[in-house]
Amino acid sequence: MMISILAIIFLGVASGLAVGSGFVAFLTVLGVIPRLTQLSKTMKMIQQYEWAVVLGALTGVGASLREPVLHMPSFTLIFLGITGGVFYGMLAAALTEVLNVFPILVKRIRLDGEIAILIMAIVLGKIFGSIFQWVYFVHH
Repeated sequence: MMISILAIIFLGVASGLAVGSGFVAFLTVLGVIPRLTQLSKTMKMIQQYEWAVVLGALTGVGASLREPVLHMPSFTLIFLGITGGVFYGMLAAALTEVLNVFPILVKRIRLDGEIAILIMAIVLGKIFGSIFQWVYFVHH
């Protein structure tokens, strides 16, 4: 019994280290955080961004292990949702900027000079997809 518990602990720690290392390598190799600070004109705060990513990852791991129940008023969750959405939106924007996704996609679908249409389609698709998920899957 003790050996199986130790094996599970070892596998859990090893898996967490592998995923965490991959996440850090992903952010480091692509230069997402420096590009994000460059786009938002907050280069002086790069260490705060890095610590925010580390603390956010640790908080996310802790929350996924414990499944916490937040005893807060409903309107506070709006603030948490907005801040989470802004973070992921900016991270995704920095990633697409680093990988030059939009210019390649514009050429592939033959929308030369109409990149605003592509961006609005992506934004509206994300908005309607999120609303559909919250209305249909969360409330049913």
